[in-house]
Amino acid sequence: MENHLIQHIIAALVSSIIAFRAYRKKSLDLSGALAGFFVVTLHIAVNYRFGAMLLVFFFTSSKLTKYGGEKKRKLDAEFKEGGQRNWIQVLCNSGIASLLVLVAWKFTGHQDKCLDSKESGLLVSLVGGIIGHYCCCNGDTWSSELGILSDEQPRLITTFKPVKRGTNGGVTKAGLLAAAAAGTVIGLAFVLPGYFTTTCNSDIALKQLLVIPLSALAGLCGSVIDSLLGATMQFSGFCSVRNKVVGKPGPTVKKISGLSILDNNAVNFVSVLLTSALVSIACLYIF
Repeated sequence: MENHLIQHIIAALVSSIIAFRAYRKKSLDLSGALAGFFVVTLHIAVNYRFGAMLLVFFFTSSKLTKYGGEKKRKLDAEFKEGGQRNWIQVLCNSGIASLLVLVAWKFTGHQDKCLDSKESGLLVSLVGGIIGHYCCCNGDTWSSELGILSDEQPRLITTFKPVKRGTNGGVTKAGLLAAAAAGTVIGLAFVLPGYFTTTCNSDIALKQLLVIPLSALAGLCGSVIDSLLGATMQFSGFCSVRNKVVGKPGPTVKKISGLSILDNNAVNFVSVLLTSALVSIACLYIF
């Protein structure tokens, strides 16, 4: 009980510091900082490894969002200094995982266990969903933020025809590699702390390393799903007045691809949901 109280105090302190710094540095607006406080507190309070994945995603994505700001400002009509995510964007990037964390907490309490379907298939499925969630979020962010800076000509994922930088569904080799690397980092954030927070036999412990290549694939898969949705369900057009790719039709906008069915937040939510489900199922077969 005392250990759990300490864990809760650590969770509240860490989330307070992160939310304040993120708001001050304009990574989050006020609503995003408040939402982030509750989300980070929940993850760390339930399981340190859940917190580690969330924090790796948040810090790396925040850094990459700011990287190459001048170039992104010229290309991206939606560019905001520092990112400035609001509560909707925070929940789109953490809402599903937060629900899974709550279910895992209800099921196992604060116990951190190795992935082993023979012991608990439900727990493996839940944790797999959380891993998949952050692999997708991180993969999409790294792919978008680094891909737009690549000198390589983006190609629309549905037709492979060259498109302008910033087009929804436009992919580059650099962006896809970045997505795989982003997933790998999330896998490492889950696996490495586990050797200090869990105890299981040597065979099961060794098998946990498979989370890393699975996470790399999940990051890539999440980015591809996001790009497919972006190319088909999200509008992209070129505005002759602003001389930029924009996400809404208009009299000065020439359509490039997609339909105005989903906005960026909805695309992120659906891609996260699908990737989480796929990784959850994969974990049941692997572990």
